[in-house]
Amino acid sequence: MATTTEGNIDERFGHQRRMLIVFFMTFGYLAVEVIGGILTGSLALLADAGHMLTDVGGLAIALFAMWFAGRPPTQQKSYGYYRVEILAALVNAVILIFVSFYILYEAYRRFIEPPAVLAFPMMIVAVIGLAVNLISMRLLHAGSKESLNLKGAYFEVLSDMLSSIGVILAALVMLTTDWTLADPIISAGIGLFILPRTWSLLKQVVNVLLEAVPEHIDLGEVGRAMAAVEGVEEVHDLHVWTLTSGKYALSAHVTISKLQDWSDIQHSLEALLANRFQISHTTLQVAVRPGQRIGFPRNRND
Repeated sequence: MATTTEGNIDERFGHQRRMLIVFFMTFGYLAVEVIGGILTGSLALLADAGHMLTDVGGLAIALFAMWFAGRPPTQQKSYGYYRVEILAALVNAVILIFVSFYILYEAYRRFIEPPAVLAFPMMIVAVIGLAVNLISMRLLHAGSKESLNLKGAYFEVLSDMLSSIGVILAALVMLTTDWTLADPIISAGIGLFILPRTWSLLKQVVNVLLEAVPEHIDLGEVGRAMAAVEGVEEVHDLHVWTLTSGKYALSAHVTISKLQDWSDIQHSLEALLANRFQISHTTLQVAVRPGQRIGFPRNRND
């Protein structure tokens, strides 16, 4: 058992090291892209830098969450520091919405008065970014299959790779045709690409803060599955919510037929919730007599 635990710790730190490398590579390229966008006059590069900011924020949140996950709960923070990730994501989402609208505004201005753009340096910067994204994807690929946190970071980098390709295409169009409108068109596309993803992130954050039922969980299905466990008479006052990304909690009142069977019933309920619904934190209140509230009664035909 000790060997397995040590292996899991080593694996977690291995993922964290790779994530840290990707973060610094991405942050470094973000600075290069902002400087390159200003020097070349390319809004496409600046727009992609705004998109890159999404990745830097997402990677920072993932790293922050991985670091805080190891911190023990305290008497004041009995759940630990899970919600730090959610609060950071909220700030990130709000900033990115403003960034997206600013990119669209700048694209509109450049449609009216197209400025001179240095297409070749713009393409060089974008090619460097593409290389950074490909290396980052390679580093995160293995961990993305094991962790939702790493999977989210992997998709951040994947989406930025697509944006880098878009900037390269805009540069090629301008180099071959001198059509400078390619720059604001690609910029607007990047801005529109950021908005729905950011809006989706914002909705998820708000749902977590409101302790809404996670999107992938059907509360009725959970109640019926619990009521179908042998020895359970009724389930009511059922609540399911998200602690942080990938961690879900449940509380419920469970009415049973025999109090002496509660230990086995509790074990069966916890195994059901963990294996079928990925709910690992459960609080179950037991009663022997059937309650008067409407809940999820056991199906006598089972």
